[in-house]
Amino acid sequence: MELKVVPIEKPDEVNVILGQSHFIKTVEDIHEAIVTQVPGAKFGLAFCEASGKALVRWSGTDEELVEFAKKNALALSAGHVFIVLIRDFYPINVLNAIKQVPEVCHIFCATANPLQVILADTKQGRGVLGVIDGVRTKGVEGDGDIRERKELLRKFGYKL
Repeated sequence: MELKVVPIEKPDEVNVILGQSHFIKTVEDIHEAIVTQVPGAKFGLAFCEASGKALVRWSGTDEELVEFAKKNALALSAGHVFIVLIRDFYPINVLNAIKQVPEVCHIFCATANPLQVILADTKQGRGVLGVIDGVRTKGVEGDGDIRERKELLRKFGYKL
């Protein structure tokens, strides 16, 4: 077995949802889950098929994000892994809908941070062991940081 680190390539302002599913209809079902939650959603989606033709299956509404999704999925080449890249909305807007897709087994992360995926590579194939989401923690928040966090959540409309 060999361990690999695969960085996810994306524009800085784009969020990523990385997960694992179990069936080829994942592409259509996640697409439908996103567009029913966020009308006009801009996204790209790709899914690594784990048997048969073992292709990267894809969909989306934003050509640039679809290309990034396909490129990242192929770089991962890990069984039944899917990647969604979203623009102009946040994972919180679609994450529960994606989790409710019957074939979705696991969400590894949802982030706009720099992202690395840790893979195990064997003779049979590849699997995701985990992710590196962002940077190392630098300390503990103080009173000013708490104020900033609360202001940010209210600015986004997540808290009253």
